[in-house]
Amino acid sequence: MEYGSIERELRIDATPEVVYEVISSPEHLREWWPDDAELDPVPGAAGAVTFGDPASPDAKVEPLTVLEADPPRRFAFRWVYDVGEPVAADNSLLVTFDLVPSGHGTLLRFTETGFRERGWEAAVLEEAYLDHVRGWDQFLPRLVAYANRLVGRP
Repeated sequence: MEYGSIERELRIDATPEVVYEVISSPEHLREWWPDDAELDPVPGAAGAVTFGDPASPDAKVEPLTVLEADPPRRFAFRWVYDVGEPVAADNSLLVTFDLVPSGHGTLLRFTETGFRERGWEAAVLEEAYLDHVRGWDQFLPRLVAYANRLVGRP
């Protein structure tokens, strides 16, 4: 297996404008992905997503930096990097959401790349990649369901 990128295409019954809000606004992100999110959806903004109770010392906090914010077409950020380091292609993962109008809804094209660029040894690379596949396989269907509920679709 290559462990290079994770790619998904999802059909959502909501417009690109609604979907863009769902993927870029902290109050919406909390409904389908992390337990907490703090970010300003503008290029260059730093933020974080938290998995687990934010008040607990066991919570996993992942910093992120917004790279692109082009409503309602594209939202991209880098994450999974060490705080204090400048964010670069070789020390972080890149998540991109491309939104394409499709009928009365949206085709969301999701990608996460940068696994091999991290320079991890093979076992670490494989585990990180598979962990992210499992995570996105859980969270992306929740994104679709949440966006559809916002517009009154089951």
